[in-house]
Amino acid sequence: MEPNEVKFKLAPVYARKGIIYKQAKGLSIHPEGDAQIQRGYVEVEYVEEGRQGQKEKVEYDFLVNATGPKLNFEATPGLGPNLYSNSVCTYDHAYHSWHNLKESLEKMEKGEHQTFLIGTGHAMATCQGAAFEYALNIAFEVDKRGLSHLADIIWITNEYELGDFGMGGAYVNRGGYVTPTKVFTESVLAEYGIRWIKRAGVYKVEPGKAFFETLDGTMHEIEFDFSMLIPGFAGAGLKAFNKTGEDISSVVFAPNGMMKVDADYTPKPYEQWKASDWPNIYQSPAYHNMYASGIAFAPPHTMSKPMESPNGTKIFPTAPRTGMPSGVIGKVVAQNIAYRILTGKKDHPHSASLARQAAACIVSAGYGFTKGQAATMTVSPIVPDWERYPEYGRDINATVGVIGLAGHWMKLFMHYMFLYKAKAKFGWSVIPE
Repeated sequence: MEPNEVKFKLAPVYARKGIIYKQAKGLSIHPEGDAQIQRGYVEVEYVEEGRQGQKEKVEYDFLVNATGPKLNFEATPGLGPNLYSNSVCTYDHAYHSWHNLKESLEKMEKGEHQTFLIGTGHAMATCQGAAFEYALNIAFEVDKRGLSHLADIIWITNEYELGDFGMGGAYVNRGGYVTPTKVFTESVLAEYGIRWIKRAGVYKVEPGKAFFETLDGTMHEIEFDFSMLIPGFAGAGLKAFNKTGEDISSVVFAPNGMMKVDADYTPKPYEQWKASDWPNIYQSPAYHNMYASGIAFAPPHTMSKPMESPNGTKIFPTAPRTGMPSGVIGKVVAQNIAYRILTGKKDHPHSASLARQAAACIVSAGYGFTKGQAATMTVSPIVPDWERYPEYGRDINATVGVIGLAGHWMKLFMHYMFLYKAKAKFGWSVIPE
């Protein structure tokens, strides 16, 4: 697909819904206002043509921080589409990567061997699923052209075991058999002819070469012809100030720049982590009329067990909150704000803890009318709850994984439904997150 097939102008959508739309970048939050403005506001800088660089103070009664992540490419020197690796984190990145991938495929058609390095580009990156999906699609494209004998596809990940996916791994129900996601993931990669490097933290990328440390403390380097490495995620970089102009960013945000919410951020060892540590309503503990949804909220801790090399390097995935969970959280935040406005009350009847919420993920593994494939996986709950489910950490009857053509058609259908919903067309609200 071309970029214009997966993007659309927001202004007409919001105008149709009576929403004031400002194409601007948020710079700072002022929850208490200032000497001139007696209520909360966000200072923004316009990016639209004709107003670029202009600043404005946008006042609010309620604030929802839903920025998504900052793609923290600079945390790994040499990483990113403007330097020495590819990315699929935006439509422009994916478009650029596809053109670079086609160059490698053309070289293979001329008999030239190519090495593809796909995975995580930082020792604590998340979103393994996006990279995993891309690795399978490369293998599919290579095999479709009959070029597998000229390809070396390598999966590099910071996971302790494959199939961790930043959620501590899972056990899935496959045809009545309980299988760890480690076995599920390894079998899929093996089927597609992909070899793997696990427990690896990439710390530098140079032209055609990646450098990484493994959990045992040893340093390695690997050469490639094409790489796609997911960066670490951080908060958007917003600052916060009180009424006197004092910087209160450390009160509002966690050190990674994501907003603190109603989670238990008390430092505690891994063995004491509980599902109840995770937030329910995504409300700021510092200001009652501020909320954060999706990746913008700071998790209390990871879901995967923290690991550290002898050199002190933390090598493990951070917690994912993309896709379905973000949609559900956003909806619940909106419902609670609407309730507060309509009733004048300050309680929250709606909740969406990741420790109670289920999620479905469909990983594309090749495109085609009859030959497309996708791995479909559901987990319930997202955050393992060993108190409720002492054997597997999750409801084994609701945590399943399968791969096949049906998943491909589900993925394609969901793609168009997602765009339809995002455009707020007739009946959009009945389409589930």
